[in-house]
Amino acid sequence: MTSYFSPSFLAVFLPVAVLAYQAVPRRARWAVLLAASYAFFWALSGWLVVFVVASTAIVWGVGRALGAESSRRALALAEPGADRRAVRQRWQGRMRLTLAAGVVANLAILWALKYAGPLASFAASLGVSVGEPPSVGLPIGISFYTLQAVSYLVDVYRGAVVADANPARLALFLAFFPQIMEGPICRYAQTAQALWEGSPVTARGLFSGSARMLWGLAKRMVVADRLNSFVRPVFDDPAAYDGCVIAVAAVLYTLQLYCDFSGTMDLAVGMGRIFGVGLPENFRQPFFSRTAAEFWQRWHVTLGAWLKDYVFYPVSLSAPVRRLTGAARRALGGRVGPAVASGVALLAVWLANGLWHGAGTQYLLFGLYYFAVIWLGALVAPASEALCARLGVSRDGALWRGLQHARTLVVVLVGELIFRSASAAQGVELLGRAALGFRAASLADGTVLAVGMDAADFAAVAVFAALLLVVGALRERGARPLDAVWRRGPVARGALCCALLVGVVVFGAYGAGYVPVDPMYASF
Repeated sequence: MTSYFSPSFLAVFLPVAVLAYQAVPRRARWAVLLAASYAFFWALSGWLVVFVVASTAIVWGVGRALGAESSRRALALAEPGADRRAVRQRWQGRMRLTLAAGVVANLAILWALKYAGPLASFAASLGVSVGEPPSVGLPIGISFYTLQAVSYLVDVYRGAVVADANPARLALFLAFFPQIMEGPICRYAQTAQALWEGSPVTARGLFSGSARMLWGLAKRMVVADRLNSFVRPVFDDPAAYDGCVIAVAAVLYTLQLYCDFSGTMDLAVGMGRIFGVGLPENFRQPFFSRTAAEFWQRWHVTLGAWLKDYVFYPVSLSAPVRRLTGAARRALGGRVGPAVASGVALLAVWLANGLWHGAGTQYLLFGLYYFAVIWLGALVAPASEALCARLGVSRDGALWRGLQHARTLVVVLVGELIFRSASAAQGVELLGRAALGFRAASLADGTVLAVGMDAADFAAVAVFAALLLVVGALRERGARPLDAVWRRGPVARGALCCALLVGVVVFGAYGAGYVPVDPMYASF
């Protein structure tokens, strides 16, 4: 078993977990979920499960300490004649130190396991010897559960949630197996109590969850795995291909990444529904976006929300940035000034976003690229609106919307080309070759079809991409396809599940000639 897509997981592990969960009394179902979660972690990462256990212990202890400090502060504030401002300041300092200790401890584990080795290698390439850190491997989902751990501590510090006295409930929140590998990144208030309650498996939850999982399986096996036959050789040896092939690889990689990641999220959300837990959606039709900023409100939604709440707002509300905002407002006006100052917080967000994915220079360039695109977009937005008004151009017209969609798609494709590159330098080189060395004849003379996919492969991808577009358009209009099928009765439900299963079996990429791909975001 290597992932949610492994036959052993889908055919053995998950059914056994569901049956055991339903068989035991409701009060014991949390134990089944926790045991299954640690068993899944062990199956994929072995003894590295100790790190998620250590993180849980740290978070529980620090959360309890923060809760105790909060209770003592409340008692001090209630004393007659208490100087409320002095009390708040005194306890704020103590609670900040406690919070910092918990956050630093979790981030230190992440740093040691994920970043120390690559940074040591980078330093060595610059002629700086810092020694080779011990290599112990990377636990699955460490970036995801670390962010959940940090959000819990910050929420306890802010008073948004009460520190949990039950270590088992907190452990289940952090390690719930459908979400631990690639997210979504949940908040304690969203899932912890639902996981603990042990709601029974229902017919509707079983249908909705299974259909959602089959849809994700189709995305992965019909599209993502098939596209890997083209994408991998091009990015492994880009010098062997012309600019047209590189541009096609960038387009196909973007589709591959979307189908792989959103397909995995479909499995995660579907499994959550089976167990009666509503995991947050991580994608909201991102390719219908009109701006880069909107794209990132629709793609990897839970990471964006995390960065907004725990990086952007704290940085933008810090005293130095508030002073900068005031100075920029006075110097540049009420619209441009704040946009200039907010660039500091936005830069922090995109540096964090890039580095969260890894220590490679391509991820740093990826973050800086989106920072520049989104920040400059905010700066020129007032002038663009004024110019359109002066020229009488409707910004809600079909032509304008189409241009915005096309522009955003180009921005996204460039970003993903950088993201998939082996380094920032290679990313810049590939962008140059795709733009300046584009040879349209490669589309017609068989060059593209010789890379790793034949015409039948492209046809299968095109048909499924069209289906994705139709389903996305329906959901964009507010439709809920699974709810509609449920209302039509058991025959429609069975027909949908059978159609999805047959589609995976008939059109899925597997067998001789195909190399199974590990879920892409699991490595982050």
